[in-house]
Amino acid sequence: MANQNRDVDYEITRLLQQNGRIPNTEIAKKLNVSEATVRNRLQKLLKEEQMQVVAIVNPLNNRAGILGNVKIKADNAKLDQVGEALEALDGLWYIAQLSGSTDFDLEFFVGSQKEFGKLINRINKIDGVIHVETSLTVRFLKNNWRFGIPGN
Repeated sequence: MANQNRDVDYEITRLLQQNGRIPNTEIAKKLNVSEATVRNRLQKLLKEEQMQVVAIVNPLNNRAGILGNVKIKADNAKLDQVGEALEALDGLWYIAQLSGSTDFDLEFFVGSQKEFGKLINRINKIDGVIHVETSLTVRFLKNNWRFGIPGN
């Protein structure tokens, strides 16, 4: 039964990645299960934070602003402190702690060059930040959010 549920969860996830607005009734038809099964499995996936159903905005097509990436090298003894300080900053929509030569990878979207400068200044002032490298997004060559499960 556990494997069957995992297979249904996988297929629900794949269908929602293709179309986040697909009705449960349509998912049920495609998977040959009841709508109640889809609803229950989806509630479980959401409750356990195995997935989120959200609208993804393409800021390059949606509105003016500056989109980019920041890579940070931090003092190893202060990684938690740096991470908490980064979480508190406005303008950052993605923060990941990494292993390797870079400790943090950030993505940001700000409304102006002035806001970009203020954001970078705030990052540089965080105790434990050793090095900051920025890059601005010119265009997306691939922007596919269908990740997180094999075979996608």
